Order: sequence, then C-alpha cells, then structure tokens
Amino acid sequence: MQTQCHSHTLTHAKAQEMARSLLWLALLCASLTFTTIAGLRIELIHADAKANRTVTERMRRATERTHRRLASTGSVVSAPVHWSETQYIAEYLIGNPPQRAEAIIDTGSNLIWTQCSGCRTSSTGCFTQNLTLYDPSLSRTLRPVACNGTACALGSETRCARADKKTCGVLTSYGAGAIAGVLGTETFTFGSSANASLAFGCITATALTPGSLDGASGIIGLGRGALSLVSQLGETKFSYCLTPYFSDASNTSRLFVGASAGAGANGSAATSVPFVKNPSDDLFGTFYFLPLAGITVGEAKLDVPASAFDLRQVSPGQWAGTLIDSGSPFTSLVDVAYRALRAELAAQLGGSVVPPPAGAEGFDLCVAVAQGDAGKVAPPLVLHFNGSGGGGGGAADLVVPPENYWAPVDDATACMVVFNSAGPNATLPTNETTIIGNYMHQNMHLLYDLGNGVLSFQPADCSSL
Repeated sequence: MQTQCHSHTLTHAKAQEMARSLLWLALLCASLTFTTIAGLRIELIHADAKANRTVTERMRRATERTHRRLASTGSVVSAPVHWSETQYIAEYLIGNPPQRAEAIIDTGSNLIWTQCSGCRTSSTGCFTQNLTLYDPSLSRTLRPVACNGTACALGSETRCARADKKTCGVLTSYGAGAIAGVLGTETFTFGSSANASLAFGCITATALTPGSLDGASGIIGLGRGALSLVSQLGETKFSYCLTPYFSDASNTSRLFVGASAGAGANGSAATSVPFVKNPSDDLFGTFYFLPLAGITVGEAKLDVPASAFDLRQVSPGQWAGTLIDSGSPFTSLVDVAYRALRAELAAQLGGSVVPPPAGAEGFDLCVAVAQGDAGKVAPPLVLHFNGSGGGGGGAADLVVPPENYWAPVDDATACMVVFNSAGPNATLPTNETTIIGNYMHQNMHLLYDLGNGVLSFQPADCSSL
C-alpha cells in the first residue's frame, strides 16, 4: 500500500488544507453513550523496548523526535505540542468480536482514534501499523454518530461532513500532518474485563510524517477535552507510572483511570502542585499547565525570573507557559532558562565535559561516564513550583535525578537531554514554552487529580505497580 505522507513538516495552512481534503474521503457514519467503569488499569510498553532496539538506537530515535518537534510545532500556530512525539503504547481490544489495536497515550490531545480498514481503498492511503487494521464491518457493536449526535458537538476535532450533511466527520491537523475519518461509538476492552462504550475516530485518510506513531494503530487522548478517555469515562483523575527508557520490554508501564488512580501507596511521600487555570482559547484548553517558578542545579539556584515560565498570551489566540506532556520525549526550556542551566552545569562538571561523540550531533553538553553512571558526576535538578496555580496544591519541589535528564549516547558518554525551546526554526508559541517531557517522568508515579486541580508526583519503582 502506498501512502502520500510527507516526510517534511506541514505548515499550519497546508495541514488545514490537507485535512479539509481528507475529510471528504472518509466514508462511514456513527450516538453517544458515556460509560463509567471502576478502576481502569492499562499496561503500557515503550515503543523502542517493544522493538528490542539498543540503547544507542533508542537515544537516537528519541532525540530525532525531540528535534523534529522543536522544529515543527512552531509552524502550527494552534498549539505548542503535538502527539506525534509520544513513545508509550497501550494495547486494547475494540469491537465485538474484539479486534486488537494499539494506541499511544497522550496528555496533549483529546481524541481517541484508530485507523480503519477503509484506509486500504483511500486514495491518500494510511501509515503502516503493527497490527491488522480495525474492520468496522466485522463488529456488532459499532454505532454511527450523526451530525446532530451529542458527541459531534463535543470538540474542535469533529464537524458535520459536507458530503451528506448527516455524518459526523473527524478532522484534525497536527505538526506532523493531518488525519480524517468519521466519528462512531464502539466497545473498548482494556485488560481482561474492563469494557467501555466510547466515542472514537475511525480514521480512513491520513497524511502524517512517516514513523510518527511508532507502529501503533492510533491515539488515546488524555487531555482536558470532552472527547478524551478520562472525560468520556466520567472520571476526575488518572495516573501513570513510566518505567525507564532503557529497561526491557517485560517491565511494563501502567496507566490508571478512576478509582485505581492514586499516589502514595508505596510508602514514600507524594507531593502536590496546583494546575494553572487554562486559557479559554479552545486548543490551549487541552493542556496541563504548571506553575513552575525556578530551577536549582545541585546547590545552585538558577538566576531566571519566574515570569519566564508563567502562562501568558504571546499573540492573539496563542499562549505559552510551562506544561507537562506524556507525549514529548525530552524536556525543553525557554531560552533564558536553558542557557542558565547549561552554563551552571558546565561550571560544576568542569573537566568531565567532553565533546559529543561522532554520530551524536545535536547534544549541547556531554560528559565522559559509563552507561548508567551519570549520577556519579552530574547533580540532580530541582524544579520549584509555586502555589498560585488556582488548584488545591501549594508550593512544592520536584527532585529530578540525573538519570532523568542525562542519557547514554554510547558506552562511555552521557549527554544532557534537556533542549532549548528556541531551537532552529522555532516560532511562537513553541519558542516561549517550557515542556516537561516523559523522560523526566521515569520511575515517577504522576497523579492528575482534575477534581481538585492538582498534580501529585511520587518516586516509585514503576515496574512493581
């Protein structure tokens, strides 16, 4: 099957134009029933571990994703982050009789979607995935959502299809391209017994950067919007615990939704910080903004004004600030913070600093150290949060161990995997946004308590949860 996915990043205008064209190629139709289930627990596998890639290969791929994100998201004026950089995959069943599917989990988007068998006949084709395409004609539980259906009015991702004025279409553009299809409801099975009827996008046309989804079938959105998994289940909290990038595939990560979500169970203290109240602009209302106020490196507090991290409007309809995102591999800091961090680390590390090895271009600070030993030379970071986010949490600190912001690039070298948001080609709002990526989330149990407006974090052995 041939696809026409572009290898370069689409501009926002081109992506929107492509998305509009794709929508009219989607040929299904689909009423909405929200379902509440108690204590959803989903196992996650890191995409690179599943493919048995080496440490060096995993680092190269994650770095490429991060640089691609920093170069591309600035061209998408609607949002500072996108799901195409996510790396943790959930397996689930869809339909009755059930069909296997895989999805990347993403806190930076809302829609649940999977590719459907109509992709085979679409003139635009679809991306390659690990499993067989979901075939709606084989399921007894698929239901169409019409234009006047409740679900069709829940988000910016859906609209009435122009072709027949009856079908609820799905149309979404990202920095990596665009997807289009139709909205339906279907039975989803997570684990052995957790069933839910969910609205989802049955995608029959795509134009995405190749490799964007690492072979997964689609996305499970965990954002604040009404079509996200959390919202559809009627829950107010979810949590996840991500095993380290370089652990083997048997050490699965986990996502918990509803009653099963929580922190503090392993005996160590959980710390909470308030979410910052989201702006009213629709697309920026999806994200989880945090009140980052400063950073300490070892014992040295960086001389960076707290305002550099604040949520603020940077142009009409566009916002920048600090957000946490399960869909971005590495952390990126606004320019003033990044430069201060690099300078302080270089001063503290002194003679340990070495040039990046051949084949590891793109890293700005490296040290000579054996794999797994970065903590012997690099200091921890402390992220300082204030209590003015508008939720129920107070001021708090998150200690980031060296292994959560340094990574091996070969057997004798580790490099810092924090990047500058103001990288090449980055524009507003990306170049003014700090993103706390999932590499910093490793072996950290993160609880998103939406009811109380707080994020809680707790060090944990995620393989044992």
